[in-house]
Amino acid sequence: MYILETKGLTKIYGSGETAVHALAGVDFTVSRGEFAAIVGMSGSGKSTLLHMLGGLDRPTDGKVTVDGKDIFSLKDEELTIFRRRKIGFVFQNYNLVPVLNVYENIVLPIQLDGEQPDKEFIGQIIEILGLESKLSNLPNNLSGGQQQRVAIARALASKPAILLADEPTGNLDSKTSQDVLGLLKVSGQKFGQTIVMITHNEEISQMADRIIRIEDGKIVGGDVL
Repeated sequence: MYILETKGLTKIYGSGETAVHALAGVDFTVSRGEFAAIVGMSGSGKSTLLHMLGGLDRPTDGKVTVDGKDIFSLKDEELTIFRRRKIGFVFQNYNLVPVLNVYENIVLPIQLDGEQPDKEFIGQIIEILGLESKLSNLPNNLSGGQQQRVAIARALASKPAILLADEPTGNLDSKTSQDVLGLLKVSGQKFGQTIVMITHNEEISQMADRIIRIEDGKIVGGDVL
């Protein structure tokens, strides 16, 4: 069963002769529980694609279906709520709240939604990611790799339908990158999580179950379902 599907996904910035076709009719699917990597060079359209998959920007044409819902059929406020409940994000720059400690950062999206955290589930995530001794630390007291683990824990904590990772190891050295991606994959498998990661790093992409290649806003190769 597909947890994510795009059809004719198009994004054009500007108009006329200066128009930039960031996405040019992208079609692909991701199955539930799959770890897919979208690989492309800078300017290939992969970041634009991730923003569309996560409902952070609206397409010029086409549709994105997440967990059976056409996300762009939703009004802005509805889309914000859907995104908070159904889509987890892991960004290159971590995006942790500096005045909150590790545990508070992890449960923040759940609390923003007016829900109570599943403490047992979050405890499992914290254990897998090796954060037990860091829960009271503020982000600026953590290494880059530790901050990214916190970001992964936060993304998983709300049990999203899909987790989107945007160059999640871009600010990490190669050893830490391998460690963090390994933990992301293990936690994804443990909790049956669907992960879509964009990267320009061929070595990192090999850790995924499936690689999709994008170039000039089009899917040009890889294992496209």
